[in-house]
Amino acid sequence: MDTKTSIKTRRSVKYYDSEYKMGDEEIKELFSLALLSPTAFNIQNWRFLIASNSKLREELRKVSWDQAQVTDSSLYVIICVDLKAWEKEPKRYWRDAPQEIQDFVIPAMDSYYRGKDQVQRDEAMRSAGIVAQTLMLAAKSMGYDSCPIDGFDFEEVAKLIKLPSDHVIALAVAIGKGTKEAWPRPGQLPLDEVLIHNSF
Repeated sequence: MDTKTSIKTRRSVKYYDSEYKMGDEEIKELFSLALLSPTAFNIQNWRFLIASNSKLREELRKVSWDQAQVTDSSLYVIICVDLKAWEKEPKRYWRDAPQEIQDFVIPAMDSYYRGKDQVQRDEAMRSAGIVAQTLMLAAKSMGYDSCPIDGFDFEEVAKLIKLPSDHVIALAVAIGKGTKEAWPRPGQLPLDEVLIHNSF
């Protein structure tokens, strides 16, 4: 499936075939594609928690407004972000770059993030949003439906998955074989309302 078709046909599907299982190779391919998503300074700060344990899924559903896709999708992925990825062995993000680039970028990374909690959190949300869209478009191109989800109790989910203190949850994504089509698109804003040239 070409990119335009993936974008046009990707919809937020809420109901999934709970018996359908994705193969390990498909899952590996899906996340290999997601890993190509851009991040600032190449810090690759996303972390994908796959809830594969059925008991955990049931507990997650209880704190997610009882949404069926939490338990019924083939994959339920909680996209978390490591707020401190920028300072955890930063040389590894640039190990294949020429030395002169490493010498410039690695100190710049430190000065950009150190002591700036809001910048770290903002970067986390940007990275998570980009990778979530990559994941959903990749899933669509492979013949799967998906749904981004933020309708859950973030604190309770953090407890259930034992989220480290230097990580945040951005959103979750359900992926699988949909059993009901999404509603018709409820209404797209016209381009001339959202497209602004140069200034407001």
